[in-house]
Amino acid sequence: MKLIVLDRDGVINEDSDAYVKSLEEWIPIPGSIKAIARLCNAGWTVAVATNQSGLARGLFDATTLGDMHFKMQQLVMEEGGRVDLIVHCPHGPDDGCDCRKPLPGLFEQIAEHFHLESLTGVPVVGDSQRDLHAGMRLGGIPNLVRTGKGSKTAKGPLPTGTQVFDDLAAVVDHLLGAKR
Repeated sequence: MKLIVLDRDGVINEDSDAYVKSLEEWIPIPGSIKAIARLCNAGWTVAVATNQSGLARGLFDATTLGDMHFKMQQLVMEEGGRVDLIVHCPHGPDDGCDCRKPLPGLFEQIAEHFHLESLTGVPVVGDSQRDLHAGMRLGGIPNLVRTGKGSKTAKGPLPTGTQVFDDLAAVVDHLLGAKR
């Protein structure tokens, strides 16, 4: 199985320091939806792992989150692709869970869902240190995008082996050996 794990906010859709709280605020980053479809058409399985502390903070509810994910899936399907699995952490930073990135819980859920013992060699795409570190705990390969908070993240020390790309489309070009 060719599996890739993507963060959501800042990788697939625009991020906001005030949180993405509504369907109207969920805006795809140019090229991200087509990039996911290209992966699918090349035989990749796409999983999304996302911290959504806005739930715990009362900024939006589970129905709104579901609507945002439905919109994402629908847009990807319109381009001929699919998102195979979406896992999210609904907890706040002080809730003591094991799923909030940089902890590995979301990635453990992904591995369990796909019946994998580890995520060794699986590309993990994020715009923050916590995205990269969470995936690496199960053997994932870190890929940083400069979208979202990625440009700021790229200025600091990065985990060994991290590749840096302008956006998700550039990651996909790299994985598929394509030139833009």
